[in-house]
Amino acid sequence: MKLDLAGKTALITGASRGIGLEIARTLVDEGAQVVGGARTISDELRTTTAYTLSVDLATETGPAELVDYALAELGGIDILVNNLGFPYTRPGGFLSVDDKGWLESLNMNLLTTVRTTRAALPSIIERQGSIVNLGSTNAHAPTSVVVDYSAAKAALRNLGKALAEEFGPQGVRVNTVAAGPVMTDAWTGPGGIADTLAAQSGLDKDAVLGQVPQMLGSSTGQNTTAQELAALVAFLVARKAPNANGAEYVVDGGFLKTC
Repeated sequence: MKLDLAGKTALITGASRGIGLEIARTLVDEGAQVVGGARTISDELRTTTAYTLSVDLATETGPAELVDYALAELGGIDILVNNLGFPYTRPGGFLSVDDKGWLESLNMNLLTTVRTTRAALPSIIERQGSIVNLGSTNAHAPTSVVVDYSAAKAALRNLGKALAEEFGPQGVRVNTVAAGPVMTDAWTGPGGIADTLAAQSGLDKDAVLGQVPQMLGSSTGQNTTAQELAALVAFLVARKAPNANGAEYVVDGGFLKTC
């Protein structure tokens, strides 16, 4: 299927690595011009697109700075992918997370999307564009080790539906892609989820990573890849299913057993 994204402009947050980088690569391959924002611009992102901005999106002004850069470089925004997020691991569960931890997680996993969307919406409305927010199955299946992240992603899911309801009549489509575990740095990096689970279980890290699908009850027995998510995002931002709005698309290998 040809997605016909030539001439479209896309803004991606957290684009330097992992899921964000794969989305950037996929949209570029489909013909879109992509602006990638991240605190640190990776060599991989630089080779993917000429339009990058090093910016701290966790600050109050960072998202608007990135949007202003995209507008100045490309003249407008057709596609916004709110990918930025991070699951802070909490081995001690709920009682180990103080107000500072909650605010940090809500800022990173919810308010960055709020601020970026608020800044980009005038251009997206003008172009009747699309927004995709990267959610998580933790919005439906919260766990103590990421209790604050789970709550933030549940709020993000709700935000997406509210935006779709308000701006759908103006031609803007807003959808959420909710992923189960994806083997990016959040899982495999030092101090990541795999390290936390390994410490709790007494297994080594590689053993934990190999058992993730079984531990979660995945029906496919496989971990989700960043490329899968990027392909779905690309389909959603194209107008091949123009009535897809306000929906959540889950990619988790069958982990979630209920709606």
